[in-house]
Amino acid sequence: MMSFRERAAAGLKIGDTFRTSRTFTDADVVRFADISRDYNPVHFDRRFAEARNFPAPICHGLLAASLLTEIGGQIGWLASAMSFRFKGPVYAGQTVTCTLVITEIDPNGRAKASATLVNQDGVTVIEAELSGLVAGNAERQVLTEMLSEGDPTNGLTYEQQSKGEA
Repeated sequence: MMSFRERAAAGLKIGDTFRTSRTFTDADVVRFADISRDYNPVHFDRRFAEARNFPAPICHGLLAASLLTEIGGQIGWLASAMSFRFKGPVYAGQTVTCTLVITEIDPNGRAKASATLVNQDGVTVIEAELSGLVAGNAERQVLTEMLSEGDPTNGLTYEQQSKGEA
């Protein structure tokens, strides 16, 4: 099985599909709030969440959507636009799986993709459309060199991907 990076170095194609999962924690919510400075009480206070008709505080939508950037970072996708439809809440402790499919690539490497994020119960929580650039020949050569060097800047190893930790 090829890693995401190896697939990108080989050249991406229409129909290529990437999948990754993550279980979000309370600590993730706090770290995301610290970075984004989004301290909306719906993410931290049960009473406020209940007033919004959620049984518990919810994860930030963009935190859950960051699964897209995990895939994009692995394949060297340079995003130019993202459109999200938040369909349902994500709670700390839930596992979300993101499936991204490349739907278009023009001769200049401009690409489009669609993504669906589902929780562990199979409920769609986010749908997304993306535009951007895929790695061209020069970037693919660099990816190949990085891979031959052990891919030192890659935070996700092939072993993690092949074990389903991605």
